[in-house]
Amino acid sequence: MTSRGIRDKVAIVGMGCTRFGELWDRSTGDLLVEAATGCLDSAGVQPSDVDAYWLGTMDSGYAGLTLSTALKTDYRPVTRVENLCATGSEALRNACYAVASGAYDTVMAIGVEKLKDSGYSGLVRRDPPDDGSAVETSAPAAFSYLAPAYAAAYGLDDATMRKVLTHIAVKNHANGALNPRAQFRTPVTAETVDRAPLVAGSLGVFDCSGVADGAAAALIVRAEDAHRYTADPLYVKALAVASGRGDAALDDQVSFTSFPEVVRCAEDAYRQAGVTDPRAQISLAEVHDCFTPTELVLMEDLGFSARGEGWRDVLDGAFDRDGRLPVNVDGGLKAFGHPVGASGLRMLFECWLQLRGEAGPRQLAKPRLGLTHNLGGRPGKCVSFIGIVGSELS
Repeated sequence: MTSRGIRDKVAIVGMGCTRFGELWDRSTGDLLVEAATGCLDSAGVQPSDVDAYWLGTMDSGYAGLTLSTALKTDYRPVTRVENLCATGSEALRNACYAVASGAYDTVMAIGVEKLKDSGYSGLVRRDPPDDGSAVETSAPAAFSYLAPAYAAAYGLDDATMRKVLTHIAVKNHANGALNPRAQFRTPVTAETVDRAPLVAGSLGVFDCSGVADGAAAALIVRAEDAHRYTADPLYVKALAVASGRGDAALDDQVSFTSFPEVVRCAEDAYRQAGVTDPRAQISLAEVHDCFTPTELVLMEDLGFSARGEGWRDVLDGAFDRDGRLPVNVDGGLKAFGHPVGASGLRMLFECWLQLRGEAGPRQLAKPRLGLTHNLGGRPGKCVSFIGIVGSELS
């Protein structure tokens, strides 16, 4: 898989993000207006300065009209994209490519989802028609296979596996408690996690991310123009996407201890960004912790841990806020919530805050490179996105 990338050709100069949660009193349009206004204000620009928009939403509107009618964009082009849980990141990727190509000077990527009003719970499936070979399981059930597969592959007993997953949940809720935009802002104890009702397999309530509403937006310009808008832009180092073959779920040899899509995506992203040692070079990572075992497996697929050693690194605190590579410092999907179309841009928003020194009580010491990762679909049939941004030109 070869991609030349657009390293240091474009920059993020403004961002906005709503609070995530059960926002019963807010419409899709309300959330779009709030995120877009915050984004424009942070860059000191007017709506008339934006040449084009890319809108990411999975199920909360059709066509570009979802955005243009809410923002009154004065007939500017709006492109609506969808790529499962990587939808917000797909909006970002396409917007960045548009600027890098020279087609536009200033564009906005924005993602939104109003899941609560739709009745979506994460347990009810609404799949499109297929050839009859699709595996009919809920998302929690599909991802629950990761835990016993990982334990069997690396010799963990049930108690140790439970301790690892509980550490991830406690970590992310502790981080979310420091974030005023997070859906869940109450720390949880290991005992609370362990005693929670089961949802699927060994996964309890606190092993599963929240269903939420929310929106986030980013303003993109050419790198050479970035300082016209802000003294502290973020430069895009890599934007990588890998779409799976789709047949692994039917393969009896699939181990469920790795996502091949993520491995290939990471290789591409690191090559684009010039990252040769992700453990040492990445300052923080926002990864797709839809379920606690997903985060565990991702630590190895992203090269943050050696194969079979991710569980040890988790228990050693390597990915805690004060660890060697902080992961999901804003609370992750687990505590921040997961409005599908907005999650990828929400991850970028945490990198925006951290790399600019604006993250408040969860601020890290001198971060330089931030990584965002989305996983859309389920084990055996998914897509992966990885973005890398930095505070300095290479």
